Amino acid sequence: MIKGSLPALVTPFKNGAVDFDTLKKLVEWHIGEGSHGLVPVGTTGESPTLSHEEHEAVVEAVVQATNGRVPVVAGAGSNNTVESMRFMQHAHKVGADAALVVTPYYNKPTQRGLIAHFRALHDCCDLPIIIYNIPGRSVVDMIPATMGELAKLPRIIGVKDATGDLARVCQQRITCGTDFIQISGEDATAHGFNAQGGVGCISVTANVAPRLCAELQETMQAGDYAKALEIQDKLMPLHQAIFTEPGLVGVKYAMSRLGLCSEEVRSPLTGLLDETKVLVEQGLRHAGLLN
Repeated sequence: MIKGSLPALVTPFKNGAVDFDTLKKLVEWHIGEGSHGLVPVGTTGESPTLSHEEHEAVVEAVVQATNGRVPVVAGAGSNNTVESMRFMQHAHKVGADAALVVTPYYNKPTQRGLIAHFRALHDCCDLPIIIYNIPGRSVVDMIPATMGELAKLPRIIGVKDATGDLARVCQQRITCGTDFIQISGEDATAHGFNAQGGVGCISVTANVAPRLCAELQETMQAGDYAKALEIQDKLMPLHQAIFTEPGLVGVKYAMSRLGLCSEEVRSPLTGLLDETKVLVEQGLRHAGLLN
């Protein structure tokens, strides 16, 4: 069931606190716009600057608001195995459908350490796990052979791949099997990723353009890659603009321009430069989202 366009949900703030009313409205909006799943409290959800209590409250609020209509893949990553186990167990208790677990950052574990980390999480509860491989942020790369070893475990079901290397999809089909769920973690290469064997995208841009992102995925699932490329062409300037500065800052500004939520982010992140705001607005116009 985990495929298609899954927004990596922002966590809206109001005067420094989590804005749960807006969060629930965003869940309704995304489902109405055709998103195929929701991913709360990933890095786009500002998990590094949420307290443990806020993290868990956001996951529970999204699960309750979604009410089983689409899958909820709860962010549960940490560079501390015990901490990640806590997030996994909480997500399982409140009814999430799966957990998204990033490779441990900063510690820079070996491939052996990655296997130990994910085995411990697999064994801590019955929640399915999607590995999040993003070496540009975590400074460790889970190689396809390691992923293949972990894919033998029954509850490690897929990967959010943000390597930007489209050959990885084919390599992981060899090591993990063709039923292993491969989801892009990079909006700009989502079209090519599915052509190589992927089945979706956990998307930052889908926070502001959920219908277009869902249509892109549905068109590819139907095998019409030419039509999908037309949609990707509409979205590409927005992808680029959003990631000019940290993507969650860009997409929150874009959402604020459409009246969806505040552009507020937590320190050490800061608001967009004026010149980046211009690029984001141009991207919104190119995608037909802003007059």
